[in-house]
This record gives sequence, C-alpha cells and structure tokens, in this order.
Amino acid sequence: MNECLFCRIAAGSIPADIIHEDDEFLAFRDINPQAPTHFLVIPRSHIAALSDLSAEHADTMGRLAVTASRVARDEGLDQRGYRWVVNCGEDGCQTVPHLHLHVLGGRPLGWPPG
Repeated sequence: MNECLFCRIAAGSIPADIIHEDDEFLAFRDINPQAPTHFLVIPRSHIAALSDLSAEHADTMGRLAVTASRVARDEGLDQRGYRWVVNCGEDGCQTVPHLHLHVLGGRPLGWPPG
C-alpha cells in the first residue's frame, strides 16, 4: 500500500507527531485538530474502511479500542472525557482510505456533532 498516506506514516516515510507506537498500532496528532487534543489511532496493517471489516478483525478492533483508551489516558483525557469518531466512506467524511479512529477531547464536545 505504497500509495496509502497512513501506511506511509506507519512505515516512517512520512513524518508525523507520533504519541504512541507498538507492533500493531500507531497514534499521532491530527494535522487539522478539531479539539485541543485530537489524535488518530491506526492499525499498521491496511484496512481501508469500517465497511471492510469482517469477523477476522474482531480481535484487532478490540486491541485498537484498548490502545485508543490507553493513549487517551496518557494524554490526560480520562478525567473529563473524550470522544471517539470513525468515519466511513464519502458520506461519512472519510478522507483517507485507511481505517482510523479519531480521539478528541480537552473541551466540551457538543451533540450532535457538526
């Protein structure tokens, strides 16, 4: 997936403000933050979108959730709260075709989202 922006970030060929990395996941700050704290958590393996998930991804998605929660805690978001967002497809505003979880916090977040 040499063309995939997030695969290239995960491979280290494009710089990012990385706040967590392990063998399976990478977390980095969003370049267009929508909250005082806004980072993305991505699997290193390429999955294009939520709609591409199957039963074989269940364990990966569970570990993605645990990783996102751990990084949110490390960023100090656990006391006041935060939001996860996963966009899927054009109507869902997914702009990079690589599954990624947005974590936003650091201010009160309105509902419904804009």
